[in-house]
Amino acid sequence: MRTKVIWWAAAACAGILASGAGPAGPSAAAGRLGASAPTPRSTGAAEGPVQEKLRERIEAAGLPARLEVGSVAIEAAAALPLFYERRAYVPAWTDERGPLPALDSLVAAIARAHAQGLDPADYHLEAIRAAEREARRPGPVAADAGRLADLELLATDGYLLLAGHYLSGKVDPVSIDPLWRVAPRERDLPAALEGALAGDSVAASLAGLLPPQPAYARLVAALARYREVVAAGGWPILGEGPTLRPGDRGERVAILRRRLEATGDLAQEDAGAADAAAVPPDSFGPELAAAVERYQARNGLEPDAAVGASTARALSVPAADRVRQIRAGLERWRWLPQDLGRRHVLVNAADFRAELVDDGRTVLSSRAIVGRPYRKTPVFSDRIRYIVFNPAWEVPPYLAVEDELPLIRKDPGFLERVGMKVIRGWGASADTVDPSTVDWKALGPGRFPYRLRQEPGPLNALGRVKIMFPNSFNVYMHDTPDHGLFARTSRTFSSGCIRLQRAVDLAAALLASDDPAWTRGRVDDAVASGQERTVPLRSPVPVHLLYLTAWADADGTVEFRPDVYDRDPRLEAALDERAVPADASAPEGVR
Repeated sequence: MRTKVIWWAAAACAGILASGAGPAGPSAAAGRLGASAPTPRSTGAAEGPVQEKLRERIEAAGLPARLEVGSVAIEAAAALPLFYERRAYVPAWTDERGPLPALDSLVAAIARAHAQGLDPADYHLEAIRAAEREARRPGPVAADAGRLADLELLATDGYLLLAGHYLSGKVDPVSIDPLWRVAPRERDLPAALEGALAGDSVAASLAGLLPPQPAYARLVAALARYREVVAAGGWPILGEGPTLRPGDRGERVAILRRRLEATGDLAQEDAGAADAAAVPPDSFGPELAAAVERYQARNGLEPDAAVGASTARALSVPAADRVRQIRAGLERWRWLPQDLGRRHVLVNAADFRAELVDDGRTVLSSRAIVGRPYRKTPVFSDRIRYIVFNPAWEVPPYLAVEDELPLIRKDPGFLERVGMKVIRGWGASADTVDPSTVDWKALGPGRFPYRLRQEPGPLNALGRVKIMFPNSFNVYMHDTPDHGLFARTSRTFSSGCIRLQRAVDLAAALLASDDPAWTRGRVDDAVASGQERTVPLRSPVPVHLLYLTAWADADGTVEFRPDVYDRDPRLEAALDERAVPADASAPEGVR
């Protein structure tokens, strides 16, 4: 299935339902914006030749518009006609003398899209430059209304496309991950362009559409640094071989040293100290061991200073691949909401970690266990609404059949040992069934008329607390009786929910900030009681389940994680795709 690239992002972000467009023309779309559109400008005189040419071409194109400039398709098929209708087709980037200064600002801004991990060619950069050169030539060409109209269409489409991609990403996240459920950031982009032109702030208006979180800006800086490494020839590839440990010597140790110097893990002062001590470059000394540990820590590996198979594989990833991984991280940030919340919880499934963030500062961090690759933890945003102490576990029907039924068949005493009841029916008509009376071998998918309920207790799969943000995936955060799994480096063991090493600590922090009466002692008492109890939050707290395999910490340290759900290759390929003309016969809806 072809990955969907959002070439109509500008229309979507303008609130235009392309599927509702038709012969009524752009004015019908303007009425669907939900807010009064700016009053179209009027020249107070007859239309100028470029203005007339724009009107003729846009009206003839229909809506969504089928417009082309030479071999270049105009992609903002709904937003561009709306923009020009609002301004009565008055040219935006040119006048009777040719291109205006705003065009130079736009061209420079499009060229800078490279810094955001996007390709300026997607926004007609060279076509705009060529059309501008033609428009600036003296003689009749500069007065050619058709050529100036071409320049107008290219420039406006370039702005709207870039603005849409800055605002909500180039790629439809659902085409990469069908479980993605985060509402995109939205803006009336034709109005944004009009305001930018009126205020002589084209570049600033585009920059203002980028994600506002400092983490995004840090990742932009990381992209620049890693591109410098690529431009310098990359780094040496360590390759396979026996495990390297402190005290070893040889050519692979020398390669390891150069590899860690390339990314700054082996700091210059450490390398200088080694040189001063006359440490041979092929010697695995203490300074190199410290550099290996630094590298391992920021790549989600066990920081043991030993370069085994996992560390060697990570070290052997080419620099160009890390650039692509960072670009994927930037795109994922563009998919996220504008405001994550002053106080919020972030769960990064790729990092197996959850964090409570307050005013931009991480106040609690916990290791997490996330879904297996075939039961991936979804990506979405919601609000934590209540806490349950000593929860019972009502096993979801599909898990009862897929996971619990094989265990019951294998071990008849399994249900009693883990404190799980077999129930038929609901409410007053519910009956507890003796497991020994059930023919478990006759049951299966579509033939499981029972509910499995695990009562609160030390063996309960949800542990001592669950943190609830009701959603269509039936996913939540919870404790676990098996804390030994948190010692693993890669932690994909759940059926989609998020198990937390510090679930009780997080619940206590959420309750204390919501109601000071919930002291830590009161939380511990509620846990110790063994009684199931639900405590609502008076002020629900935003929670964001993410999937980021590359990011930069507050100190600028660039972190990478393995792509455990195998999502990066499709996203990286989609970011590299060039514009595909939108099919107006099968219009897209609003994302």
